[in-house]
Amino acid sequence: MRWTWIDRFIKFEPGKSAVAVKNLSLAEDHFADHFPGFPVMPAPLILEGLAQTGGILVGAANNFEKNVVLAKMSAKFHRDASAGEQLTYTTLLLDLNDTGARVSGTAHSGHDLIAEAEIMFAHVSPAQLPPGLTDTKFVFSGELRHLLKMAESVAKNGI
Repeated sequence: MRWTWIDRFIKFEPGKSAVAVKNLSLAEDHFADHFPGFPVMPAPLILEGLAQTGGILVGAANNFEKNVVLAKMSAKFHRDASAGEQLTYTTLLLDLNDTGARVSGTAHSGHDLIAEAEIMFAHVSPAQLPPGLTDTKFVFSGELRHLLKMAESVAKNGI
């Protein structure tokens, strides 16, 4: 099962930046366990949303011809994010080359800074895939296809 931590893009400038949002609903399973009586979004899931936003930005810079995988991340959290809030993920492409990319990102709820991160991505060729993985576009498949189409529409139409 692939988990998608972006609801939609609100801004997308290929090769430059991307802004996406995630609505935090109490109906999401993770809020029941994290933590009972005090539902907060688990920090790794916030980082995954930032990584997905940045990964799509990096993928678009290469016309989605290369698989983009998370290689390394450093992050700082400023406060918890609670059910009922909307997170805004903002990413900026800092460096891009044949082997990967570096992206900076922030997660906000309104004007409040929730987290900031620097994310390193690696480009993985079909020859570098593990044995048995036959889908050479495994990163940009499944549910992410819909997000990719949304990103393209936002970039094209400015909506």
